[in-house]
Parts: sequence; structure tokens; C-alpha cells
Amino acid sequence: MTRQILSFETGPVDPRELRTALGRFATGVTVITTRGPDGKREGLTANSFSALSLDPPLVLWSIKTSAASLPTFRAARAFAIHVLAHDQADLSHRFATPAQDKFAGLAVRDGLDGLPMLEGTLATFECALAQDVEGGDHRILVGRVRRASYGEGAPLLFSAGRYGVATPLPRDVDASSDLASLWDGLA
Repeated sequence: MTRQILSFETGPVDPRELRTALGRFATGVTVITTRGPDGKREGLTANSFSALSLDPPLVLWSIKTSAASLPTFRAARAFAIHVLAHDQADLSHRFATPAQDKFAGLAVRDGLDGLPMLEGTLATFECALAQDVEGGDHRILVGRVRRASYGEGAPLLFSAGRYGVATPLPRDVDASSDLASLWDGLA
């Protein structure tokens, strides 16, 4: 395997090269939705979602400071995170593409605080905005989870600029039985 080494100690950061390196980390794919103070629904695709804390229940995600929807997400004070299933790449694409109404034709119900909730996703987290932190060219939005739901299925993954699905390892290397103790042991 050929390995590229990038050094940012002596010169400027090449954003394309850094993005390529970061893209080697596989992530899940989410759609984040909110309803602005004016009642308008807003949504976008994000793969920056992460668990932050179990007690209190906190999650985070980030949004570009140049994103047209940032003012709405900051003013709304609440958002919903939808974890996409392996067969929902079209939904990811819809919310990653500029459109007049990204919700047109979708099954949507009202969640807490009137949040637009997409039907049929793998998991959802309805959150109150707990913190809004500067993070370079992004804002990091921390949400306190007020309600969560989940179903069965495989998640949609994103790595190296492509969608994918996870292939489970054989049972003898399956960590699911140790997952709770692994999570508890993380500092």
C-alpha cells in the first residue's frame, strides 16, 4: 500500500489533500432538519455527526460558516438528526443539493417543537441546541437529545467521496458483545 505523507508544519495546508486524507475515515450519513422562527423548514446532509456524552445525552455536528442555512439553524434553537439507511443515498443527495423545497413529496411529520421529521430513517435524535462553538471554517452545534428513536437495518456510509455499506465481520471477531464495556471504558 502506497502511503501519502502530508506535513502542515512548514507550509500552507492544501485543502484537497487534507480532505482526501480525512475521507479515509468512514462515517455514517445524516440529514439534519429544523424549522426556522419564520416557520420555514430547512435541511441539509451532514456526515460530521458524532455522539458526545451519555450523561447528559449530547450529540454534535458541524456546518460550514458559509452555509446559507446556518442562520436558520442558529436561530431555531432545535434540530433533528436523521441517520440514513443503506438504501437512502437519494435522500442524502436531495438534502445535499440546493433546492427550493427539499421536503417536497416526502413523508414528513412534526416532531418536538415542530421539527420536521423524515419518515423511514434508521434513527432520529430530536435535540435542543445546547452550544454553538466556533470551529475554524465551521460552526459546531451541540445538541441535548430530548427524544431518540431507532429501527433495524444497515446504515448508509460515506468514505473517500463514495457511498457504501458495512460488511459485517465473522462472528468470532464481532465486538457487539463487548460494545457496552468498550463504551464504558472510553474516557
